[in-house]
Amino acid sequence: MTSRHLRQRRLSRATAALSGRKRAAQPKVVALGGGMGLSASLTALRRITGDLTAVVTVADDGGSSGRLREELGVLPPGDLRKALAALCGDDEWGQTWAQVIQHRFESKGDLHGHAVGNLLIVALWEQLGDHVQALDLVGKLLGAHGRVLPMSAVPLELQALVRGHDPESPEETVTVRGQATVALTPGEVQSVHVVPADPPAVPEAVAAVLDADWVVLGPGSWFSSVIPHLLVPELLDALVTTKARKVLSLNLAPQPGETEGFSPQRHLEVLGRHAPKLAMDVVLADEAAVPDRESLADAAQRLGAAVELAPVASPDGVPIHDPELLAAAYDRIFRMHGRIGPWR
Repeated sequence: MTSRHLRQRRLSRATAALSGRKRAAQPKVVALGGGMGLSASLTALRRITGDLTAVVTVADDGGSSGRLREELGVLPPGDLRKALAALCGDDEWGQTWAQVIQHRFESKGDLHGHAVGNLLIVALWEQLGDHVQALDLVGKLLGAHGRVLPMSAVPLELQALVRGHDPESPEETVTVRGQATVALTPGEVQSVHVVPADPPAVPEAVAAVLDADWVVLGPGSWFSSVIPHLLVPELLDALVTTKARKVLSLNLAPQPGETEGFSPQRHLEVLGRHAPKLAMDVVLADEAAVPDRESLADAAQRLGAAVELAPVASPDGVPIHDPELLAAAYDRIFRMHGRIGPWR
């Protein structure tokens, strides 16, 4: 049997197992991240719990989000929009609205490149004057299977110390500003920080982390979507003190630019340097993406975590997470690694 057929069989088993689950009592899950990585996690998690909160980075400064941020001084709405789209159901209503808010205008004018959902979110922010209330209203309109919150109520600028950002000076370390620039740097990112240095966390996001049964961090762009959550002091304090168990979900492959050449264990080492007091319980990785399991286990142990390897990649070989396989992996972790909440 080929590896492709084997993964297809696993996908079928995962789908059958999830469809047969009883959802009367479910874990409270908070997922942190941004961009497509968080979307992948949310698409999986909404299949196994109805008590789901996404906490989203607000440092994006590129594309439609960057233009709206610069023109109106608002939080960048793009990653929030993607999270809302990921929480839309698989029925006709959910998929229709997911496509509508993701739709981008194509023109020769000022609307070119703007996403419908970005404009809707910003319009409600201006109408209601409340980030959380507006996002809750958009979620209600979409029939979203969960809640979406920004990690901070102020737009942040991501800055990184990068060695070799200028190919002509490979040993020079410089400060690179802006999430879009950091994500595409040809150099080696040493560390990241945000401006302002001590941004206020959204209180509802802090409360969600403290009240959770499970917290999921990642997958996603490591320096620009995952680690920024650890740079908001109140949110980091909540992650350190919460009684929730914590899963660190690794990427399927290094990201060109900011994590080029990173091994799975190096991702853990970088996270540990940015938040040395933060312990994890489980590190989830695709079994085919870990060439050195012993080194990954050692790095995970330094974070206080056990490693769970599972087939979570798309069976067609594209380096993206398969929603059903990822859902099955999360479900197994929630069942096997401690039963904090009353859902079991």
